[in-house]
Amino acid sequence: MRLSVISAATVAALVGYASSVAILLAAATALGATPAQTASWLLAVSLGKALGSAFLSWRAKIPVVLAWSTPGAALIAATSGISFAEGVGAFVVAGLLIAATGLVRPLGALVSRIPDGIAAGMLAGVLLPFCLKGAIAAQTLPALVLPMVAVFLVVRLWNPAFAVLAAFATGAVLALITGSDLSALRLAAPVLAPTAPEFRPSVILGLGVPLYLVTMASQNLPGFATLRAAGYEPPVSAALTTTGTISTVIAFFGAHTVSIAAITAAICLGPEVHPDRDRRWTVGLAYAGVWMLLGLLSPTVLDLIAALPAEVVAALVGLALLSPLMGALTGAFAAPDQRLPASLTLVTTASGLAAFGIGAAFWGLVIGLAVWGLDRMKSRRL
Repeated sequence: MRLSVISAATVAALVGYASSVAILLAAATALGATPAQTASWLLAVSLGKALGSAFLSWRAKIPVVLAWSTPGAALIAATSGISFAEGVGAFVVAGLLIAATGLVRPLGALVSRIPDGIAAGMLAGVLLPFCLKGAIAAQTLPALVLPMVAVFLVVRLWNPAFAVLAAFATGAVLALITGSDLSALRLAAPVLAPTAPEFRPSVILGLGVPLYLVTMASQNLPGFATLRAAGYEPPVSAALTTTGTISTVIAFFGAHTVSIAAITAAICLGPEVHPDRDRRWTVGLAYAGVWMLLGLLSPTVLDLIAALPAEVVAALVGLALLSPLMGALTGAFAAPDQRLPASLTLVTTASGLAAFGIGAAFWGLVIGLAVWGLDRMKSRRL
């Protein structure tokens, strides 16, 4: 295996890990996960990404790398009143739906009929509150947060993929200099902790279904597009079946969904990785190895994030979600005839509305689809 392959895989894994691990921690906190359950979550999702990347790359002989659903983690972090076991039940359902989409074509066709603007509006509504919290963190602790923002803005001019990683490093170093207590850091072996899922209908509708839709719309579909842009034909059915099956299995250990990577995948697809495009698939094996190592370090990473000031973590989450927020806002308002439904979807989702125990993302989708349907009925009559 070439050194360039190992280098690309390592960079892609580290960028994906550092830029979104704080969001995963926020999701675990929202569900009331214990430290052991959070470490199991991170280990399980890391192993799931590793195994799926190695299997799909080897099977298809193209560089297929997986990611955890960062927007999905943000969706989970925005929920309240849900127990960890109920969250696990929603993760199981989302995984089964993804696998079913790969196996049952009519289900995929049904999902594809959801207007892009409304789906993007729901995603933007999920992400927006976290970006706003990042701005508030800059006001609360400017000495640490503003240098993070400055580093992010400068580094992104050189290499956008490293911008969040550089901001993370800046915040961690400044926190250490200003007196953050890192004495609790430890090297400990993570353990997979099984959790029996609980299936509450309102949680399935309010979290499980939106998690499925967000993972499909914001990660899987862009991931397939990234592969096509690099000249590879993605194994769509096999990829959805594999990632859905893996997501279902790791859900029993507290982990949320895995998906086809988009942003980090671009790091693994260029000729600089391997001059022979037919041998470039080996990057999936190297990527798997790096993610296994990162999974084994999960307790130490979680201790590090827990030792950082809350404002640093909030700023890191906000910066990490800026790029997907820009993409979601662009998609929400691209089609003129979907702008009002997308706006209502965005506002409802961002409001945090919870009715009948069902979360805001579901109601945002319902309201957006209802208004879009009324508009369609009016246009047909005219």
